[in-house]
Amino acid sequence: MNQAFLDHIQSGLTTLARCWLLRRRDGWVRGFTDHDSDVVFDGVTFRADTGLTAHAIMQTTGLSIDNSEALGALSDAAVTEADIRAGRFDGAEVEAWLVNWADPEERLLQFRGRLGELARSGGAFRAELLGLTEALNQPQGRVYQSACSAVLGDGRCRFDTEQAGFSEELAVVSVADGVRFTLDGAMAQPERWFEKGRFAVLDGVAAGLVGVVKNDSVGPGGRVVELWQAVRAPVRVGDRVRIEAGCDKRHQTCRDKFANILNFRGFPHIPGEARLLSVPIEGTTTDETGGGK
Repeated sequence: MNQAFLDHIQSGLTTLARCWLLRRRDGWVRGFTDHDSDVVFDGVTFRADTGLTAHAIMQTTGLSIDNSEALGALSDAAVTEADIRAGRFDGAEVEAWLVNWADPEERLLQFRGRLGELARSGGAFRAELLGLTEALNQPQGRVYQSACSAVLGDGRCRFDTEQAGFSEELAVVSVADGVRFTLDGAMAQPERWFEKGRFAVLDGVAAGLVGVVKNDSVGPGGRVVELWQAVRAPVRVGDRVRIEAGCDKRHQTCRDKFANILNFRGFPHIPGEARLLSVPIEGTTTDETGGGK
């Protein structure tokens, strides 16, 4: 809090408004205010005609979770029902400011966090706000399991999915039930190569959304890809998509398909439960899973 803002509050006659900044993962940024005219600072215009309001922000000392709610009307110019349904606001960054609207340089950041659960009904939406301490609720450290715990291509896996043969960008030829897509062009990769892989939409109304491949086969009209569930916006004929090779997290797949065994993040030789509970019997041995030999 700067001294000018503190002096303004202590003056007894204030010109204060609340402003909220939303920043989505795709780069979309919008500002909202409960003032009756727009407020501008940090290069962002906080719009007054959006109908956005917020409950009182609860903030505590220690590690308790700061929380609040934002309420607003759905608008084609601001927060749309289609974008909420598509998940574009999931995890969006939120900043809540108390601002002197007569001099926006005098302001106080009251809250910073992310959007949690969003609900929509009757032309309005309700969004839970999660403070920075929410991250402390997440599990930390590694889990001992036989399967790899990394995500293909992330900082721990380190595999480059841009390598030839491990991703393809193709146009959609046909769509069935929102989950089954026929893609144009012949590919050298065998069937099932892309199962468990990413299906990213590159353009159209669903641009930026991602699904997971359930089945991958070759059909008479091209490559046929089926998703586990539909992305939350329509993918239409002619839209371009990117599919990436799938990984089933087994060390054999890491070694044989990706030649990336040095970065495998699982424990394939960890004893199974049967082995841990077994007792020694004279004249017998046990395998890794506990079965007798």
